[in-house]
Amino acid sequence: MITLKEALSLSKEELDNFKNELRKKIEENKELNAYIDVENVGEGIPIAIKDNIQVKDWSVTSGSKILQGYIAPYDATVIEKLTNAGLSPFGRTNMDEFAMGSTTESSFYGKTQNPYANDRVPGGSSGGSAAAVGAGLAIAALGSDTGGSIRQPAAYCGIVGMKPTYGRVSRYGLGAYASSLDQIGPMTQNVEDAAILYDIISGSDEKDSTNAMMDDKVVPNLNAARKLTIAVLPKYIENASDDVKEAYTKAIEALKAQGHTIVEREMMDAKYDISAYYITATAEATTNLGRYDGVCYGNRVEGKNLEETYYNTRSEGFGDEVKRRILLGNFVLSSGYYEAYYVKAQKTRHLIKDEYAKIFNDVDLILSPVAPTVAPKFGELANPMDMYLSDLYTISVNLAGLPALSLPIMKSSEGMPVGLQLIAKAYDEQTLFDGALSLEDAIAYKA
Repeated sequence: MITLKEALSLSKEELDNFKNELRKKIEENKELNAYIDVENVGEGIPIAIKDNIQVKDWSVTSGSKILQGYIAPYDATVIEKLTNAGLSPFGRTNMDEFAMGSTTESSFYGKTQNPYANDRVPGGSSGGSAAAVGAGLAIAALGSDTGGSIRQPAAYCGIVGMKPTYGRVSRYGLGAYASSLDQIGPMTQNVEDAAILYDIISGSDEKDSTNAMMDDKVVPNLNAARKLTIAVLPKYIENASDDVKEAYTKAIEALKAQGHTIVEREMMDAKYDISAYYITATAEATTNLGRYDGVCYGNRVEGKNLEETYYNTRSEGFGDEVKRRILLGNFVLSSGYYEAYYVKAQKTRHLIKDEYAKIFNDVDLILSPVAPTVAPKFGELANPMDMYLSDLYTISVNLAGLPALSLPIMKSSEGMPVGLQLIAKAYDEQTLFDGALSLEDAIAYKA
């Protein structure tokens, strides 16, 4: 598969030929179920788009039954930015329903397979995007990351996945899961492509009230030779698998060899991150998904009265995981429990931000696992608590609004990719990409 950087120099004829070959390859690999459908828009470089990002005149369903038949009436800001830069949406990629999941098993369209092993999950919720890039069925893709939904599937599928600082990429046109956590980001074959795609989709947008209104670019200043101070977390990774620990050690040695300074730091037990995240995310999801009632949005299932119509529509339209999170969100926001749960979660979120800020007082980056293990086999995370724990190392980044990038480090003894992430302070994407490029050069991972 050609890289995004290489694709930018193709002639129109070369690009048309490439697209035809890409369609054939996607058709030959339909069993992977990375794409829901393939529908080219425009003449630009083809980019796969997660099914929760609005593309005008496309069916956009967030992987849910309740949105079957919905046609997007407008382009998300990131789509406008893509097309203005000579790129074009090429197909919808599969995802966990409403981005709620870590395996892409909750999709209305069925599960997506991991390109390295068809009995393993590709991660989630951006599993379709990750699998498409990992299998060579996409030059690059867009995903969304609420608690690790770009970085975790990227790690499972052996690709690069980047979550920007909250506010650096417009959320206008993104199907909302948890509005204070969601971010669109690039999923690519290498770090440089991620930087190129990030520069294209990031920047100011008056249509997004949470936008940071910053337009600086990272590609012109990419510098893998910068010497950085990078924090490692020995105690934080104690619960990780042997494969992840081995990758962590390998990455530390590679960073040292590149001339970076390695220092040890500690973080609080990640169980507090999980509690704060799932209370915050489900509370916001409950509010955001309230609009899907069969009246204003979504497929309607008729009842004898309005209340029964609501009940029938939501009962039949939402899957089990979405229902579970809506119930939890309503509970933590309910009278008598709001102070006990939601308010405490916001206080914990503040502590997490402070903890990161303290570490970044004297370091440039943090090296962290992405997931406790390599990609699990289908069914291994059937218990919801097991699935939630797979987000152990990613959710604090979203709670703190920081940028982070996952990249492949090695393969396990079973041949599965093992990825790690670098985390930077808010709005310091330049240092994040510089450090990631340096680590990528040192590791020289082979797919």
